[in-house]
Amino acid sequence: MVRFTIAILAVALMGLPTAQAAEGGKPASGVESPVPDRQARLDALFTDLKKETNERAARRIALRIGETWSDSGSDTANLLVGWANDAIKAEKLSVALDFLDQVTMLFPDYAEGWNRRATVHFMMNDYARSMADISRTLELEPRHFGALAGMARILQATGRQEQALTAYEQVLNIYPMLRSAQNAVSEISDKLAGQGI
Repeated sequence: MVRFTIAILAVALMGLPTAQAAEGGKPASGVESPVPDRQARLDALFTDLKKETNERAARRIALRIGETWSDSGSDTANLLVGWANDAIKAEKLSVALDFLDQVTMLFPDYAEGWNRRATVHFMMNDYARSMADISRTLELEPRHFGALAGMARILQATGRQEQALTAYEQVLNIYPMLRSAQNAVSEISDKLAGQGI
């Protein structure tokens, strides 16, 4: 997993480590749809995540979701994302962006490709492009709590506190035990209450 000084956002947007092997998946593309058993596995994990009241157990479920998201079902996409991750670790963001541009062009239905590119745009302080990629991620996977948390961070950083609060609440609707989102909701709510809103 890639970790940086801005770890909360990087982890939120980047998702989790790329899975090493596809489990019968097909390459993500504009034509192919997700493998049914992959979708069923995700649905079950999200149900468990919503019900889990132990923070550590919830984190383990979230990791499994992230691993599932990270595996595109295509060796090519997984390789490109791996190279992008290496470039990010080496702080070569423009190189990472080049790889992720290829991922989103070749595999437009691979949500995690868009999510990872959103992270790189954020790290380059390009909030507009980051938000565009987050929007595409959420079109493909509306339950992507990492993308939602990234959106919330950008909204918060750009002074749109009420919208940020709504985004964090959406995160908690999916992943109730995410401590960073709980803290953000509390902090923003206090701030807005202090403003008399």
